[in-house]
Amino acid sequence: MKEDIEKKPKPEKKLIGRRELVAFPELGIDEIEAKVDTGAYTSAIHCSDIHEEVRADGTKVICLDLLDPSHPQYNHKKLEFTEYHLRDIKSSFGEVQQRYVITTKIQVYDELIEAEFSLSDRSDMKYPVLIGRKLLQKRFIVDVSRKNVARKYKIKQNQKK
Repeated sequence: MKEDIEKKPKPEKKLIGRRELVAFPELGIDEIEAKVDTGAYTSAIHCSDIHEEVRADGTKVICLDLLDPSHPQYNHKKLEFTEYHLRDIKSSFGEVQQRYVITTKIQVYDELIEAEFSLSDRSDMKYPVLIGRKLLQKRFIVDVSRKNVARKYKIKQNQKK
């Protein structure tokens, strides 16, 4: 009988706005503005000087600068990843581009989420980070009339202490 089957409680979805301040602890970024884009499937992060190298032992490595020198949070650190892959990603202009994709942790509210990010030059975009549907689904509800909901929640929690 259907009544005999226990339903697992669905995790409560948190509210976020069209823009949020997020952190990337593994990449050394404490707070950066991200655009929440329900039209994009994959999340993206702004990088420059993205290139693949082959080490003497044959290991392939993706090398990059997180952000670029014109960005206020640019930290001059060259990052390297041995775990990555290439994927076809449709740009906002509808053209398919091959991009490198890495997995890293992003912090929204107090939650650390392991997610995939495509590496792309977003220097012509207003926001260096884009959060797509794959990261949003089953976790967040987007209220496009609001922004920085997670940050405001964090401030409120700190005031209660």
